Amino acid sequence: MTAGHIGWADMILVMERKHLRRLRSKFDFILSEKQMVCLDIPDDYRYMDEELVELLKARVEETIGILD
Repeated sequence: MTAGHIGWADMILVMERKHLRRLRSKFDFILSEKQMVCLDIPDDYRYMDEELVELLKARVEETIGILD
């Protein structure tokens, strides 16, 4: 994650609360105007794990309500 990524984002979604803490500790100066949401998904899945993908889809849809 870079300051540039944060700069264009309207909303930042993270899987775990520790991810929120890490972002705030590194980028606090630019996060004050951003909506940040923790999806409360443990970060212990393999890359592109089907179960993780489905869980992400469901949680993101609940959060922003625009996914198919």
